[in-house]
Amino acid sequence: RDYSLSKFKGDLIAGLTIASLCIPQDIGYSKLANLDPQYGLYSSFIPPLIYAAMGSSRDIAIGPVAVVSLLIGSLLQAEVDHVKNKEEYMRLAFTATFFAGITQAALGFLRLGFLIEFLSHAAIVGFMGGAAITIALQQLKYVLGIANFTRKTDIVSVMESVWRSVHHGWNWQTIVIGVSFLVFLLFAKYIGKKNRKLFWVPAIAPIISVILATFFVYITRADKQGVQIVKHIEQGINPSSVHKIYFTGPFVAKGFKIGVEAVAIGRTFAAMKDYQLDGNKEMVALGTMNIVGSMTSCYVTTGSFSRSAVNFMAGCKTPVSNVVMSVVVLLTLLVITPLFKYTPNAILGSIIISAVIGLVDYEAAILIWKVDKLDFIACMGAFFGVVFVSVEIGLLIAVAISFAKILLQVTRPRTALLGNLPGTTIYRNISQYPEAKLTPGVVIVRVDSAIYFSNSNYVRERILRWLTDEEDRAKALGLPKISSLIVEMSPVW
Repeated sequence: RDYSLSKFKGDLIAGLTIASLCIPQDIGYSKLANLDPQYGLYSSFIPPLIYAAMGSSRDIAIGPVAVVSLLIGSLLQAEVDHVKNKEEYMRLAFTATFFAGITQAALGFLRLGFLIEFLSHAAIVGFMGGAAITIALQQLKYVLGIANFTRKTDIVSVMESVWRSVHHGWNWQTIVIGVSFLVFLLFAKYIGKKNRKLFWVPAIAPIISVILATFFVYITRADKQGVQIVKHIEQGINPSSVHKIYFTGPFVAKGFKIGVEAVAIGRTFAAMKDYQLDGNKEMVALGTMNIVGSMTSCYVTTGSFSRSAVNFMAGCKTPVSNVVMSVVVLLTLLVITPLFKYTPNAILGSIIISAVIGLVDYEAAILIWKVDKLDFIACMGAFFGVVFVSVEIGLLIAVAISFAKILLQVTRPRTALLGNLPGTTIYRNISQYPEAKLTPGVVIVRVDSAIYFSNSNYVRERILRWLTDEEDRAKALGLPKISSLIVEMSPVW
């Protein structure tokens, strides 16, 4: 009703900008999920339209994301071989997407989104950093041109595969293409970071890289020299996949499990950059788009924060920018896909590496170390679990450590000895306010959380310990004997 031409101009520019970013990313992310390239494009056509109609955030750009794609790929591969049983693999992917949507929509309708908010910020930082490194390492097979590459994701197996191929598996033409464009993409990101007005430089760099690399391979016929190319991308809009979803049989439970994990990672992905994907209305919108997406040959999609950041910087006004992006993807599916035939896989690997490198937030890890050593253990546990074992194990470690910390905080609540700030009637924690003075003859203890049966004994012991320590101190210094114990319990209710 309030939509105007000026708003449409902003949405049009933003939509075209994120489309230039999403098209090469989608082709690359589909490879992470072990799906054909067109499925990445399908997933940036239908779901954004559904979100534009139902979602509430103007900034969020919808589509496949790297971490979810990797998780889907690794979990599905554990159940079905994507090479030997391609059709069954695709069916399980659509089933997982369907149940991911059902889970999201149900949690939104019932206002139960908090049930899957079980990862602490520290665990998220570690998990995302580990996932980013895992994704980047997986791209070495494309950047180095290695044909026979391990299907495992742990760093030891990947590096063994890389070094085993050093004498006979690496392709120097592929390396030149991959490394050259990776440097270009990272330089474009650096320019965009240094000057926010040039946000469009890193946004259009991937599509420019694809065009230049494709043209180079075509005119030099580098594919005849061992440079791996995308080859065929199926032309046309999303075909129906309703008949491919498992509604009965043994794969239903597996699809549901994978779908729930994908939802958890999607919400984690949003939480890392503070995108508000967790409102109940948002959950319903995301759930609906994944349900519809599963029936139109899409796999799990969520809010991509790299695209969302570009969407915001490009001046989007409403979710119509997602519609513009979808229209561009539609035109790509209908007209442009044959032009990607000679696109080298190396450039897709470079695009993915440049996209995920920002997920390694070492500054946050350093801050966590300074603030809370236990949180740092959670961060590193999740990180090493992903890097050295698998994405799923890393997720389980992150969840386990987060739960352990919650239990520790519940059963071991903080207590503090309070002192008076000179010249005021205010009492503060003496460990945080060194100028606070203890009141002679009185011990004031604050309990900083609710008291339950599981922590009542601990709280009693801590209060008695404070009292005993103060009695001993008063006796040693010749101060007045402790006559009163005050327990300040305003945080307890």
